[in-house]
Amino acid sequence: MSAPGGLEDTPQLLDELIQKCFKAKEKAYNPYSKFRVGAALLTEGGQIFTGCNVENASYGLCICAERTAICKAVSEGYRSFKAIAVSSDMTEKFISPCGNCRQFMIEFGGDYEVFLTKGDGSYQRHLVRDLLPHSFESGDLIEFQQKQQ
Repeated sequence: MSAPGGLEDTPQLLDELIQKCFKAKEKAYNPYSKFRVGAALLTEGGQIFTGCNVENASYGLCICAERTAICKAVSEGYRSFKAIAVSSDMTEKFISPCGNCRQFMIEFGGDYEVFLTKGDGSYQRHLVRDLLPHSFESGDLIEFQQKQQ
């Protein structure tokens, strides 16, 4: 399941990324759902940004861990990502990003790796584009705008 050059080829770095997503989960602000989520995002340059879910009494204003980590990275000038790992307290199945997060993630490319974890640290590896087939991407807008001129 590992592609050459993928993060599974550097197990120590993958382990660090997964450990950081679990640590980020501990900081979740989740008084309503009680569902903690953590994410750790690895940039192409090797920096790791973490995020947790932050809930709000007005549910529509909640922000997921994946989007928190991406926003932190983007706000520091990073736009190219190598991998993201996501954790929760689920033990029976792997956590998976919601539809909003999948769309948010693909804005920055479809070829970076996504590691979906269980509480025991086991994981599944995917690419962003595998999680959101037939996605609407920035290139679609550019193509449309060019046709309008």
